[in-house]
Amino acid sequence: MALFPVISNFQHDFVLLLVPVDSENTMDEVAAAAAHHSVGVRVAPRPDKVIRVRRQGASDFFPRAARLSQTGVKPMETLEFIFCDA
Repeated sequence: MALFPVISNFQHDFVLLLVPVDSENTMDEVAAAAAHHSVGVRVAPRPDKVIRVRRQGASDFFPRAARLSQTGVKPMETLEFIFCDA
């Protein structure tokens, strides 16, 4: 367990944010941490969707249950948070 900073590029948000998460968080937990700072603030809630995570510019999402420490993401790397169908 270690504090791990990532840059959040949240879909429909115009602000990139530094979000502190834990290295042992799952991708769903990382997405929830990023959503806390964007959804309902500058981004409209989409309760019918799940938030998926991928590297900036990548086409494939990380598995939702993958732990951040298992992904190879480095501190301060930019991650994209995208609304998707469940």
